[in-house]
Amino acid sequence: MWLLVLFCLLLGLVIGFQMPILLPALFAKYMSIAVLAALDSVFGGIRAYMEDGFDNTIFISGFVVNTILAAGLAYLGDRLGVELYMAAVVVFGVRIFQNLGIIRRYLLKKY
Repeated sequence: MWLLVLFCLLLGLVIGFQMPILLPALFAKYMSIAVLAALDSVFGGIRAYMEDGFDNTIFISGFVVNTILAAGLAYLGDRLGVELYMAAVVVFGVRIFQNLGIIRRYLLKKY
């Protein structure tokens, strides 16, 4: 199972790096926030799976809502002339590191 996941991840990375898609610099802020939100959801899903509390509906809805909310927050900040996206960067960064810490502790206790 894990080998299939790792294989698909590596395949996706190879395909992604080979595609010549360039995004305008205008979208860099929005994409970075969206990627952080998506990573937060993924690590939260891994944590929930390890704690036997994973629910696919909660994961998918959290993934979509977090990504849209973060990008919307960045857009609203741009419209207001305030660096509002930094709030999302801090929140998602803290949550990612918290989830990674919990996953690490779980794996260290298990093995």
